[in-house]
Amino acid sequence: MSATPQRHLRARRLTLTALAVTAGAGAMVAAALPAGAASGGGAAKSRTVDVQLLSFNDFHGTLEPPQGSSGNVTERQADGTTKAIPAGGVEYLATSLREARKGHEYSVTAAAGDMIGGSPMLSGLFHDEPTVEALNKLKLDVTSVGNHEFDEGKTELRRMAYGGCHPVEGCFEMGKEFTGSEFKYLAANVTDEKTKRPLMNPTFIWKKGDVKIGFIGVTLEGTPDVVTAEGVKGLKFGDEVETINKYAAELNKQGVKSIVALIHEGGLPASGAYNYDCDAPGAGAGISGAIVDIAKNVDPKVDALVTGHTHQAYACNIPDPAGNPRMVTSAASYGRLFTDTALTYDRQTKDIVRTPVSAPKPVNKVVTRDQPKAADMTELIQRWSALAAPVANRPQGFISADIPGRGSEAYEKPLGDLIADAQLEALAPADKGGAQLAIMNPGGIRADLAYKASGAEGDGVVTYGESYTVQPFNNLMNIVDLTGTQLITALQQQVSGPVNGPNPKILQVSKGFTYTLDMTKTGTDRIVVDSVKLNGAAIDPAKTYRVAMNEFLAGGGDGFTVLKEHKNKLVGAPDLECFNAFLAKSTATSPIAPPAPGRITVVK
Repeated sequence: MSATPQRHLRARRLTLTALAVTAGAGAMVAAALPAGAASGGGAAKSRTVDVQLLSFNDFHGTLEPPQGSSGNVTERQADGTTKAIPAGGVEYLATSLREARKGHEYSVTAAAGDMIGGSPMLSGLFHDEPTVEALNKLKLDVTSVGNHEFDEGKTELRRMAYGGCHPVEGCFEMGKEFTGSEFKYLAANVTDEKTKRPLMNPTFIWKKGDVKIGFIGVTLEGTPDVVTAEGVKGLKFGDEVETINKYAAELNKQGVKSIVALIHEGGLPASGAYNYDCDAPGAGAGISGAIVDIAKNVDPKVDALVTGHTHQAYACNIPDPAGNPRMVTSAASYGRLFTDTALTYDRQTKDIVRTPVSAPKPVNKVVTRDQPKAADMTELIQRWSALAAPVANRPQGFISADIPGRGSEAYEKPLGDLIADAQLEALAPADKGGAQLAIMNPGGIRADLAYKASGAEGDGVVTYGESYTVQPFNNLMNIVDLTGTQLITALQQQVSGPVNGPNPKILQVSKGFTYTLDMTKTGTDRIVVDSVKLNGAAIDPAKTYRVAMNEFLAGGGDGFTVLKEHKNKLVGAPDLECFNAFLAKSTATSPIAPPAPGRITVVK
């Protein structure tokens, strides 16, 4: 396991005289008894007991170790430098969690959404049944839904939870019916528009002996902004804070005083290193983003927040509205990390004892690949890989070097350029839509294309499974009419408005479409309007252009509301089909090179 500057204490015992119960916030610790005074070891139970909370988020069906830069975590060294550590893979995650649980009588495992959706081919080809099976084997107890749980709509989400074979493709394994999740899916702020009732259970109470901990699960209120309209049809997504506070009060009425919120919304730490101290120089000073305001407003009845969505790693103290310390954690993504948190449960108050800021914090631990693989997970991967092999291992194309996509931190991503070029090439012919340019949402690029072989295919060979991992959603392409004014507005919406103002989402654009992004300015002024050109000619605000984009963008996804104003829509081939057709034109002697940057000129 990778070294970390903080060590997680396995036992903390508190003197009863040091406990002071604060209204709705749990007891505060002033002193601790020596380790070893744990409950369960003597004839009489001690007042407090340690409960281990293991958590992770944004797994996205990543059963095999993720490829390229998405398969690393960044670790900050003592001298201030950083190094990349290969991490992830469910065979290693299972080993890590099982080792972590040893010696803990009370241990609960929770997640903060996006367990499925946007998955590599090994899981996505089978509608994420392999991932649910793996999570069952991991002994996950409970998770909130995330936005990607709605990629295939509410009916498919219910199938993930309750089982049954796929309504169209049937059962994938001979003689076996999918049994669904053994863990609980929570969707407290997702209601059916007709019945006004929660789509799934809003809360879950974990019990062991006389210990009870309540969980509330929510996804981000803006889920409709990041999912296709069809995926959230008939559903309403409520405010995260209002929902959590409502159900915290209900849990209290049921006698449950210890509460953890699982929130599929997150923050942005100042450093990408998983072991960065986001509480320096003060509590929560090193983190920004939507989760900060949420944490500051969630009722003090809630004792800890497990979060996700941003794919970042952090363990921060953001004080609750009463000013008491409360930990907010996230474990990056793809099973590369998990968070180990000690909750001190007071049997008398039935509440979590909130420790001072100086006490040991939750620790994000690396799922390293230098540990033994879990044999049951290896068997699971081999079984599903055998079913997928005829399709997954088929060579699809050739590349001359790594082409970064998801792992690229640049606004203009090499793989984003490549995908946009593929879409334009497929849809430019008059009988295919007559596209003049293509735009691609960055969140739809789910991986990198790695030059190094992942199997027996050979270096530089892109398999169908690898291309599927990059473009797993099979979104239908739309070719539409947009005016020059609408195009410029779409560029401005990349860096403005309630969705993208705080966290810009920079569209990837096809060859020939260029503009300048001036990040020294604010809002819509960041787009230098007179720099926007197509094939060297300035965009004419009054002219109509044929633009290719996936159905998610055409529906106004990711805050690009102006794109819904399109006209003369033609539905084209799926995005993956366009991408694969582009790859198929390459050969071993004429591979695809990473596109050169320069379509988006960035001023910083």
